[in-house]
Amino acid sequence: MVKLYDKGVYLINGSEIAEAPEEVKARTGQDVSETEAAKSTMAYRILEAHNTSGNMEKLQIKFDKLTSHDITFVGIIQTARASGLEKFPIPYVLTNCHNSLCAVGGTINEDDHMFGLSCAKKYGGVYVPPHQAVIHQFAREMLAGGGRMILGSDSHTRYGALGTMAMGEGGPELVKQLLNKTYDIKMPGVVAIYLDGEPVKGVGPQDVALAIIGATFGNGYVNNKVMEFVGPGVEKLSADFRIGIDVMTTETTCLSSIWKTDDKIKEFYEIHKRPEEYKELSPGAVAYYDGMVYVNLSEIKPMIAMPFHPSNVYTIDEVNANLSDILHDVEKKALVSLDGAVEYSLQDKIRDGKLYVDQGLIAGCAGGGFENICAAADIIKGHYIGADEFTFSVYPASTPIYMELVKNGAVADLMEAGTIVKTAFCGPCFGAGDTPANNAFSIRHSTRNFPNREGSKLQSGQISSVALMDARSIAATAANKGYLTPATALDVEYTGKKYHFDEKIYANRVFDSHGKADPSVEIKFGPNIKDWPAMPELPENLLLKVVSEIHDPVTTTDELIPSGETSSYRSNPLGLAEFALSRKDPAYVGRAKEVQKAQKAIEAEQCPAEVLEELKPVIRKITDVYTEIDRTNLGIGSTIFAVKPGDGSAREQAASCQKVLGGWANIANEYATKRYRSNLINWGMLPFITEEDDKALSFKNGDYIFVPEIRKVIEEKAEKIKAYVVGDTLKEITLKLGDMTDAEREIILKGCLINYYRG
Repeated sequence: MVKLYDKGVYLINGSEIAEAPEEVKARTGQDVSETEAAKSTMAYRILEAHNTSGNMEKLQIKFDKLTSHDITFVGIIQTARASGLEKFPIPYVLTNCHNSLCAVGGTINEDDHMFGLSCAKKYGGVYVPPHQAVIHQFAREMLAGGGRMILGSDSHTRYGALGTMAMGEGGPELVKQLLNKTYDIKMPGVVAIYLDGEPVKGVGPQDVALAIIGATFGNGYVNNKVMEFVGPGVEKLSADFRIGIDVMTTETTCLSSIWKTDDKIKEFYEIHKRPEEYKELSPGAVAYYDGMVYVNLSEIKPMIAMPFHPSNVYTIDEVNANLSDILHDVEKKALVSLDGAVEYSLQDKIRDGKLYVDQGLIAGCAGGGFENICAAADIIKGHYIGADEFTFSVYPASTPIYMELVKNGAVADLMEAGTIVKTAFCGPCFGAGDTPANNAFSIRHSTRNFPNREGSKLQSGQISSVALMDARSIAATAANKGYLTPATALDVEYTGKKYHFDEKIYANRVFDSHGKADPSVEIKFGPNIKDWPAMPELPENLLLKVVSEIHDPVTTTDELIPSGETSSYRSNPLGLAEFALSRKDPAYVGRAKEVQKAQKAIEAEQCPAEVLEELKPVIRKITDVYTEIDRTNLGIGSTIFAVKPGDGSAREQAASCQKVLGGWANIANEYATKRYRSNLINWGMLPFITEEDDKALSFKNGDYIFVPEIRKVIEEKAEKIKAYVVGDTLKEITLKLGDMTDAEREIILKGCLINYYRG
C-alpha cells in the first residue's frame, strides 16, 4: 500500500524510478550527479525563482501573497504596526472563518472583524467576511497560481495540488514579509510521493492522506522537507481529490508540498475564472529526490485515524475485525495523552459487536470540498440517520460551494436524511463548534484529532474524542445510523456532479483594495484589542526556573495554548496568556508569574530576591563561583521542558504567551516542527536542545538553570552552551541552539521581533 525508500532515488521522465546513477545512465545514456539532478525537482525550481540570497543553500524567500484568519491577523498587524508598517507590500488576504460565531466574550469577535476590515482599507488588503469561506478554500479559489509561493499564518496552508508552494508559519514570519524582509531557511530536502494505480470506488482523499501520514509521521521521514507528488497515479485523481490529500500533508510535519499539474488543474483555474494562473509543472528529465514514498492507490482502503493523533491509523475493516483489542490499545495510549486526568474508555461504544459513534462531521479545508460533499450526499440519499444519539453535520468550505450544492440538490438530499448543513466555518476543527457530549466519540473529515481539540476540557473533567475518516465513510456510517461502516461496503452510484463557480458571490461581498492603501482610514479597535507589552533585551547572564515539565513523546501547540474558546482572546496578549498550558499544566501560569516578579524587580532596579525569597540560596550559590553577577547583569525568567514540543498548529501564541509571562526559553530534546521553533525565536525565546548523546537529560519543576554569558554565546555563535543546574552544587550541563541565521541571533539579542525592527 505504502512503501518508504531507505535512500535517495532518481525519477526519469516523471515516471521511471531508478535507485542508482548507474541505472540512470543505462536508461538514458547520461551521467547525472545527485546535485545536478536535484535541481530538476519542481520544488527546487520554485524556490530558486523566489530566493533573493543568490545562495541556494541558504534561502531568503519572498512570497507572492499572504493569508491569515481572524485568530491570527490582529496580532500580526499589531506586531507589524509596532515595527513600522505603512502598507501591505504584497496581496494580503484577511479571512474570517475561526471566530465567526461571535459567541464568546461579548463583542470581541466582531470587533476583530472590524479591525481587519479597517486595516484592509488602510493598508491595501483583502477582507473576506465571516461565513464566506474558510481560509484555505478562498486561497484555492482566488489566490493560488502555478509556480507561486504563498505564506499563511495557519499550519494547513497547502496549495501544492494547484501548483503553488505554500507554507504555514507563525505570525512573525508574515510580519517579516509585510516589512519587506525575507523568510530564511536552509534548502530543504525534497521527497517524492510517487502515486501509482487508481483509488477504488468509495475510497476518498482522506483515506490516501491517512495512509501516508501513518507511514511517515512517526519516523520523521518527511520532517521539514518538501513533499513532491509525482507518478502516473496523479493524473487519475481529480483536482478536489488532490487538494484533499495535499491539505493533510501538514500532519506529516513536512515543510511544504508541490504536485505536478495537468489539464485537470488547468480546468480548475478555468472554472474559477482565472485561467491565466495555470502553469504546467513537472520534474525535469532526470530528477533526484532525498527519499521516496511509493503509494499504490489501488490498494488503499477506507482508513480511520483513532484518537489522539492523525498518525494512529488503521483500516476501518481492521477496526471492525479487532474492535475490542484496538479500542483497548487506544485507551492505553490515552493514559499518556491525557496524563490520567480523567477516566477514558471506549468499550461502551461496542454495541452488538459493532462500533457505535455519536457524531459525524464533514468540515473545513479538508472535508468541505465540493466532491466530498456530493459523494456524501450520493451515499446518504434515501437513508435516514435515525433518532438516537448520532448526529451528522456538514460544513461546505465556501459559500460558492454551498450555493452549487443547493442548486444541484445535494443539500436537499443531505437534509432529508437528517443532516444539518451549516456555513463555512473552521470551528469543528479546533473546538469552537459541534463539541460532542462527554465520553462521546466523533468521526470527522477534518484535519486533526488531538486531545480536547474538539472542544472538551480536561480541566473541567470533560473528555470526548475524535477519529478522522473520509467523508464517504462518514456518510456510510451515517446511512447506517451511527455504526462504523466503510464506504466500500455500500453499493452506491456516484453521480459525479460538475462544479460551477459563481464569482458574483465574492464580487458582491469581499472587500478588495486591489493593493491601494488609504492612510486616512482610522483603524477600529475593540476594548479587547491590546498592544504587546514591552519586552526586555536578552541579559548578559540568564537564570531560568523550570515551571513546567512535559514528558509526553510529542507535545502539541494545542497543549501549549488551547484552541477553541481561547481563540477569542488572541487579540489580547496578556488576556490570552492566562490560558497557557491550561489543559496540560494548569499551575503553569501561576508559577511563571511568580518568576516574572523577580525580573520586574530587576527592571525596577530592586533586589529580585526580595520579591522571590527562594532566589536567595540560588543566587548565593551562583555568586560563590561567578562573583561578578548582580542585578545589573542578570536576567531572570521561566522556561518549560518538553521532550518534543510544537507539533500541530502554526499559532505563534504557543510561544508568545510564554514570553509575555516572563519566559526566556524552551528546553527540548528536539522540536517537532520548524514553525514552532521559529515562533520561539521570533518572540526572543531561546530554543535550547539537549545534546544528541544526552537525550535522557530532563528537568523537573523548580529546577533553576544558570546560563552564564548568554549574550556573548549568541554573539560569538558558539555551538555548545555551558549551563548549570543550581542545587547544592553547580551541576554543569551542555545545551545547544542548533542552526540559527544572523538575523535570528539578532532577534534573540533584541528580545523579540518587534524590538529588532524598532532598532
